[in-house]
Amino acid sequence: MSIRVGIAGYGNLGRGVECAVKHNPDMELKAVFTRRDPASVKILTESVSVYHIDAAEKLKDEIDVLIICGGSATDLPEQTPYFAQWFNVVDSFDTHARIPEHFANVDKAARESGHIGMISIGWDPGMFSLNRMYANAILTNGMDYTFWGKGVSQGHSDAIRRIEGVKNGKQYTIPVEAALESVRKGENPVLTTRQKHVRECFVVAEEGADLERIEREIKTMPNYFDEYDTTVHFITEEELLRDHSGIPHGGFVIRSGRTGWNDENSHVIEYSLKLDSNPEFTASVIVAYARAAYRMHQEGQTGCKTIFDVAPAYLSSFDGEYLRAHML
Repeated sequence: MSIRVGIAGYGNLGRGVECAVKHNPDMELKAVFTRRDPASVKILTESVSVYHIDAAEKLKDEIDVLIICGGSATDLPEQTPYFAQWFNVVDSFDTHARIPEHFANVDKAARESGHIGMISIGWDPGMFSLNRMYANAILTNGMDYTFWGKGVSQGHSDAIRRIEGVKNGKQYTIPVEAALESVRKGENPVLTTRQKHVRECFVVAEEGADLERIEREIKTMPNYFDEYDTTVHFITEEELLRDHSGIPHGGFVIRSGRTGWNDENSHVIEYSLKLDSNPEFTASVIVAYARAAYRMHQEGQTGCKTIFDVAPAYLSSFDGEYLRAHML
């Protein structure tokens, strides 16, 4: 029996989820939900219908896992606990500072309804989180470092676009090269947030908008830009489409540590990603964890889960015998 998947929100991430489901033979897409007029939304899977998001509850018995593809700034804090009333849900909530709050809200809703709510699934938070935890557990005497980019942050770009007077925008996260090289050398520098990354924003403003106010709101936005050196460029819609149409990203998780009775040996663990498409890779991670959410629910588990709570075998479409023979 295929795992029946629903998609709530059909932007870049929603399309990425649709593509990922296509490449997982034990899954099938059952429905796409949108806040737009469903007749105006054309999806890639011809046999699947598009519904208004208000109709989702009516299909609760036809969907095993609902993947919620809204933005972290305002959508997911409301949508994930709301839809956990009727579905097993997975989201990509990426506002790190608010994850404990979001976890508590989703956990309450999912436990009350008897579902699994899996949050903050992607590559950071997500795969990077997992590698930070592994490295920290292995090299107990050491320091952690995470560098993002250069690449487009979907969450930060979404936050820019929600500012009054902004028509469109992209935000690039860029590592400070000197800091990255120092970490790779095992020098264990103590780095502030500002010393590790810079942020560069390309903004298309509405005609007549107050550019100074927009720039000020971007640079002072809590949890997004206020702790970074941020540059804001105002450009035309044509320039944005010509020069910034892609959504690449990537980054590095590094832990530098020492072992031995007198700390005589040093080690560096590095996990890196280089992504042509941030949303398509994020979607691929989410779909694997949707499989895990389904399996955990089948076992009778409920409540909110993060990437730390999922055994690797739950992610694979292969059974344990195959995994032990070919991947162990």
